[in-house]
Amino acid sequence: MNTYAALILAAVIAFGVTALLGFVLIPWLHKLKFGQTILDIGPSWHKKKQGTPTMGGIMFIIGLIAALAVVFLVDKFRGGDLIGSGSAVPAQQYTKIFAGLIMALSLGLVGFADDYIKVVKKRNLGLTIVQKTVVQMLIIFAYLFSLRLSGNGWMFIPFYGVTGDLGIFFFLLGICIIYGTTNAVNFTDGIDGLCASVTLTSAVSFLVIAFMRSNMGAGVVSAGLVGACAGFIVWNWNPAKVFMGDTGSMFLGGLVVALAYALDCPLILLPVGIIYFIEGLSDVIQIGYFKATHGKRIFKMAPIHHHFEMSGWKEKKIVVVFSLVNIIGGAVGALLVWFGRAQ
Repeated sequence: MNTYAALILAAVIAFGVTALLGFVLIPWLHKLKFGQTILDIGPSWHKKKQGTPTMGGIMFIIGLIAALAVVFLVDKFRGGDLIGSGSAVPAQQYTKIFAGLIMALSLGLVGFADDYIKVVKKRNLGLTIVQKTVVQMLIIFAYLFSLRLSGNGWMFIPFYGVTGDLGIFFFLLGICIIYGTTNAVNFTDGIDGLCASVTLTSAVSFLVIAFMRSNMGAGVVSAGLVGACAGFIVWNWNPAKVFMGDTGSMFLGGLVVALAYALDCPLILLPVGIIYFIEGLSDVIQIGYFKATHGKRIFKMAPIHHHFEMSGWKEKKIVVVFSLVNIIGGAVGALLVWFGRAQ
């Protein structure tokens, strides 16, 4: 299948399915009264969002999976091999793509359980931190173990090249990267359109890097993610008609990590997802400083998008500025991969 046709098809189908699902899913969520509960710890003006349907991440999950199923099946029937093309060991690339999708879906299920408990069981905090962490760790370990079994115990580092087998450090580093990124993406889902917009810019960067590394399997997934996020923004842009919930943000967190691993360079998540890093770090700094100073704060509220809200920024402005910053980070990431490749 023609590469450009595959990329366009993935993006268009993911966008169309996701956007159209809004006409069905949002009224259904309203009917089930799956509305968001706004906690008192957030900005007071967020209270007007009380009752807005959540779990909307189901829309782009279905949209993306539908797009990938169509593109990969059509490619296979036409005798192509988009996933294995450009890889020295095609079997390893198949593992990275499909194990990554399974990991993202599994993390999405964790988020769904969290949302379900909050909305249906009326427990505002959902799963406990311990419960969520234990399940996340099991999923992450299973993903890393599947990569290791297929022979993926290495990674590409710009200006260094491909490492040797990292052994136990492959697991230790992987757990830190995946757990940290997944939860940082979750932190980013705090205002209308932010997480979807930032993830869209990250997906564009992954798509560019996939071209650089002749990795069309990751390229198709990236294109599908661009379309899915764009389709969701149709409904999630301020004022949002639906929230993605932990169902969506946990899935997106798992998928951006899977894309980084599919491109053999998980460290590239730092510049490509710079907003995720800033959001997560701001929360860690706020909590650490609060405990160390017995009640003082650095930010007006954390994660940092709430700090800018409390400083008078409108939600749309925050989304635009944060997305632009992430675009710059993505450009830096692409340049690192291009100039840091083996000559």
